[in-house]
Amino acid sequence: MKKSFLITAFAVLISCGAFAQNFNAGLNVGLPMGDVSDFTTLNIGVDVNYLWEVSDQFEAGVTAGYSHFFGDSYDETFLGQTISIDIEDVSFLPIGAAVRYNVSEEFTIGADIGYAVGISPNGSDGGLFYAPKLQYGVSEALDIVLAYRGVSIEGYTFSSINLGVEFGL
Repeated sequence: MKKSFLITAFAVLISCGAFAQNFNAGLNVGLPMGDVSDFTTLNIGVDVNYLWEVSDQFEAGVTAGYSHFFGDSYDETFLGQTISIDIEDVSFLPIGAAVRYNVSEEFTIGADIGYAVGISPNGSDGGLFYAPKLQYGVSEALDIVLAYRGVSIEGYTFSSINLGVEFGL
């Protein structure tokens, strides 16, 4: 059993190395939208994905990343007393599937969907992760990415509109 696992793992690593041009890493920054815009100020994230070419225009694969919402602080007055309230930062580890459709040489539309594991604050729930996106190819190894990213948890959504870059490795 252990031997077959090692052989399988080795074969996967070799095949991944043979198609390294489909491995991508990205950085993004975003403005919180909807439910979280009242108590968070900024969203930052990093992503990696590995895409397999299904056809000349279509790719599918896996994605994982890290998304961090910075908590806001505000003052609330109650019975003549002003109380300062600090909201904790919230972060997720999204893991899922990725699809990309090359509309032209420069433009790609795509989406990521999966599950986002709640990381902080401690004991946070996870939920459905989704990220429709539009990419503009600046060069063979660099894309500018515009995405709407969301994590839905029991009727509540952590979402942001993000702008970032993706590097082909």
